[in-house]
Amino acid sequence: MSEVYASRRSRLRERCNASGSATALISRPANVRYLAGAAPRGAVLLLGGREDVLVCVDPPDDRPGEGRPDEALRVHSLRRSGGDPAVAAVDLLVAEGGDSLAVEEHHLTVARHRALRSVAPRLRLADLGGAVEQLRVVKDEEEISSLRIGAEIADQALGELLESILVGRTERHLALELERRLVDHGADGPAFATSVATGPNSGRRGHRPTDRRVEEGDFLSVCLGASYRGYRCEIGRTFVIGTSPADWQIELYDLVFAAQRAGREALAPGAAFRDVDRAARQILDSAGHSEGLHALTGHGVGLENEEDPQLSPAAMGKLDACVPVTVEPGVHLPGRGGVRIDDTLVVRPEADGGPELLTITTKELLAL
Repeated sequence: MSEVYASRRSRLRERCNASGSATALISRPANVRYLAGAAPRGAVLLLGGREDVLVCVDPPDDRPGEGRPDEALRVHSLRRSGGDPAVAAVDLLVAEGGDSLAVEEHHLTVARHRALRSVAPRLRLADLGGAVEQLRVVKDEEEISSLRIGAEIADQALGELLESILVGRTERHLALELERRLVDHGADGPAFATSVATGPNSGRRGHRPTDRRVEEGDFLSVCLGASYRGYRCEIGRTFVIGTSPADWQIELYDLVFAAQRAGREALAPGAAFRDVDRAARQILDSAGHSEGLHALTGHGVGLENEEDPQLSPAAMGKLDACVPVTVEPGVHLPGRGGVRIDDTLVVRPEADGGPELLTITTKELLAL
């Protein structure tokens, strides 16, 4: 993997040089991990003129999911001296004669920016912008493999839950059980807070589990994800509890399923972000559900829960191959409940079989 990280840093350095900065300070944790292989708490990465240095408070350890630093990097620990790793990185740069530095202004706090200025008043600071985030959009096969394993773990955890008795259990209890099962099956942990919603809560995006108990006839919507080697997948499904679904439940489910399928089928290299969103959204709009729809039909996934690209009506840009995204339309009817269906897929060209579905739990409307 050392060659992979070195190649990533080399590509970033080329962007920095093109913008007039010979060095860069990376502080956003996901970006540090992408370029260094690990991101210990508070760590920053200095792309220096002579060498690249991972500056951290404590030395990296081997805790599951934390990753290991690229062996080609020098690790500079502040355990004894303490202080801010970003300030220490700037001190290192100044010591080697650096006179300019690109920083992630969107992540740097005002206080930290002032601290950098105070220790190196003559250092020219430039904005790196979202250069690293842009590099992270297209995934290599090693990254996709980690997402694929995470999806398998999430599918397994969800499948086991569906085989258990659900009636009478609370949303909170079910969410905790799902997160325990993720870890039992090899995940670093949940990719995000697991959402379990029943009855009138079902279909709400990002619903936080409550003490409401599962009842016969409820819609049950679940959204969970596994983090594996730092990469985070996502899956969402909706079921009916105990009895055959009511007519309104079948109708609503079929509608959301059709929208989700349209969004999945629109995924292709060169497809505009907004066109993927439109493919799913127009089905729900035409059925009278334009009010209350979420701003996004889907988004990228990787080292963070929500990465670029954003699949929304106003999004600019087009998909590339090897970009993992979610497609997750949903409808919530106040007081009644609703449906969410969420998959993680990888954009692939038609010659390679089209979009690769990572989350394979059935999308049939099951009565549990």
